[in-house]
Amino acid sequence: MTQIFMFDALREATDEEMEKDPSVFVLGEDVGHYGGSYKVTKDLHAKYGDLRVLDTPIAENSFMGMAIGAAITGLRPIVEGMNMSFLLLAFNQISNNAGMLRYTSGGNFKIPLVIRGPGGVGRQLGAEHSQRLEAYFQAIPGLKIVACSTPYNAKGLLKSAIKDDNPVIFFEHVLLYNLKEQVPDEDYYLPLDKSELVREGSQVTIVTYSRMRHHVMQAVETLVDEGYDPEIIDLISLKPIDIHSIGKSLIKTNKLIIVEECMKTGGIAAEIIAQVNDNYFDLLDAPVIRLSSQDIPTPYNGNLEKATLIHPHQIIDSVRKLIS
Repeated sequence: MTQIFMFDALREATDEEMEKDPSVFVLGEDVGHYGGSYKVTKDLHAKYGDLRVLDTPIAENSFMGMAIGAAITGLRPIVEGMNMSFLLLAFNQISNNAGMLRYTSGGNFKIPLVIRGPGGVGRQLGAEHSQRLEAYFQAIPGLKIVACSTPYNAKGLLKSAIKDDNPVIFFEHVLLYNLKEQVPDEDYYLPLDKSELVREGSQVTIVTYSRMRHHVMQAVETLVDEGYDPEIIDLISLKPIDIHSIGKSLIKTNKLIIVEECMKTGGIAAEIIAQVNDNYFDLLDAPVIRLSSQDIPTPYNGNLEKATLIHPHQIIDSVRKLIS
């Protein structure tokens, strides 16, 4: 085991898969000589050359189309979005091409494509750089969506995403790159469609993902001191949602809180509630509590930005309210 930062875990995953498979390559803005905005591709261009770590123009729609075309021909592109918000410029390519071509070609083409990069609310990045696009992409058929939350799962999930024959949108949170954790030295892969049971409990199920996992775990320290016993699930897979693991937890707890950084309207929590109502409504002893960000553009002002997000004290209050 070696303790590394999350950006290093992602770099190691990319390096290891590029070393194994010459069809894997990286493209995006400043991924080459600069090493990526958050240093996920640092020094890779020196090892693999400019054609396998390809600096692109500032033209998301163009290089996304190029990556999808490369995937059709048998390559395995990894597209780094300098900020995931910018990928809205490539929405047509991602939805109409990446998500649909395997189906509309009658299975003649595979699309082994990874689209990864930083997203989420940072520290005063402004509205256009603070978007959470998971809900935008959730409705697109043919995509897999993953949100890493620790160096360990970031590395294992990215390696699996690179080997997958389907397009994977891989969300990294901009404030988690400097998170440090022990990571195995040996090769390992994690499933793209499974959640992680972070903590077993008996009183209430708290479902979360990405940076909010850490807010939840901060809240859990206080809750456990107060005698509560919450069960914590990190979704990881946002599409497909591992609804069976949530149902298995509800058999024990009969209560559900969902904590997300996504917006409340049409967010990931909204989809989970719909699926729980469809499949596990009879297990619920109380209405589901949804803790989501405010439905407004994220303010630049630091205090206003903070007010749009969910914080540990709100999670603690919700558990107290639900159980009492």
